[in-house]
Amino acid sequence: MKTTTVFSFLVLLMFSSVTFAQDELQITAKDSIVQSSWIFGVGLNAVDDSGNVFNGIFNVSDEWNIVPFPSRVSIGRYFKSGLGLEAVGTYNQYKEGKIIDAEVISENISYFGIDGRVTYDINKIIGQTGWFDPYVGIGAGYTDANNKGRGTYNAVVGFRTWFSDRWGLDFNSTGKWAMSQGEGATNHIQHAAGVVYQFGIEKGLSKRGEEKLELLAAIEKEKQRQRDSINEVNRLKDELLLAERLKKQQEEDALAAAEKAKVDAINKRKTEIKSRIENLGNVYFGLNSSVVNSSSKKVLDSLVQVLEEIPTLTLKITSHTDSRGTSKYNDWLSQRRVDKTKDYLLSKGVSADKLTTEAYGETQLLNECDDNTYCPEEKHAVNRRSEFVILEF
Repeated sequence: MKTTTVFSFLVLLMFSSVTFAQDELQITAKDSIVQSSWIFGVGLNAVDDSGNVFNGIFNVSDEWNIVPFPSRVSIGRYFKSGLGLEAVGTYNQYKEGKIIDAEVISENISYFGIDGRVTYDINKIIGQTGWFDPYVGIGAGYTDANNKGRGTYNAVVGFRTWFSDRWGLDFNSTGKWAMSQGEGATNHIQHAAGVVYQFGIEKGLSKRGEEKLELLAAIEKEKQRQRDSINEVNRLKDELLLAERLKKQQEEDALAAAEKAKVDAINKRKTEIKSRIENLGNVYFGLNSSVVNSSSKKVLDSLVQVLEEIPTLTLKITSHTDSRGTSKYNDWLSQRRVDKTKDYLLSKGVSADKLTTEAYGETQLLNECDDNTYCPEEKHAVNRRSEFVILEF
């Protein structure tokens, strides 16, 4: 007894420890990172085209050219592998008095550049920080600078710092080497800073998050092993109960299937009889008449045959008028029509207990021909009718 108590205590202690560890190891937002996205950026750019870049790299006043408004726009797609593809468009203006190609210019000159580049996220090597993303890249483009157009080979180094999953700042410097030195086109350097917005985001776990996920999976596996051990004790009992429920369900399904088959057969027979009667058509009357004409007698004679073939069939005869005349008159007229219809069937030997009647007057028109709507005679004629409704079959 004492040994059993100690063993139970140890199992409870282990289970509690596992539960506590799992509570401490929940995956949180801090464990996820952006793995791929689109990034759109807007910002400023500064161009140093002095011809003396590395000697006067920080000579902002004499050699850097900046315009006081957003002059750079970029759009890029960045992938899980760390590679990114980016298109960049820039505008600038060389200012009068600045050093351009080793000479002081005497007028303002516009600068245009459009570049494409491939970048690589250095965090893929040094590890993710979640907020600081340094990168390097290479590319090519076309630049019109100092009134000289030239293709360029580009190399870029920069970093982005993120305030949230979507918003951040981008700082980079790009060296641009002219593909051809014709017409005096030279190399230059371009610096940029701006705001970036990230969208189309696909997230994944950081390395720390993946480690936590593996540990959580191991803990869950151990808990599952414990649950399986407990469940095994009740497995046979559950199987027996399941077998009993299955047998009961099969019996209920068999009864339901038999009942459904019976109902389906009844409905099928009713549908067949209804279709047969509907195919005979209605009995129609002339204007202000309750006389059963020769064409209507043919319909009723066919109906007599159906009643003779199906002894259990009982019908309700309903008669109607068009909208012309007063409601009181039409009630009277429809009653005469239903009586005349029934009388004809009785005259052909149909038992009275197989027939009931109801007169509706003008209350159940089959079209729009009411007291407020003009209709030709052929439309009114549709409403002057006797119909047959199956009561029993």
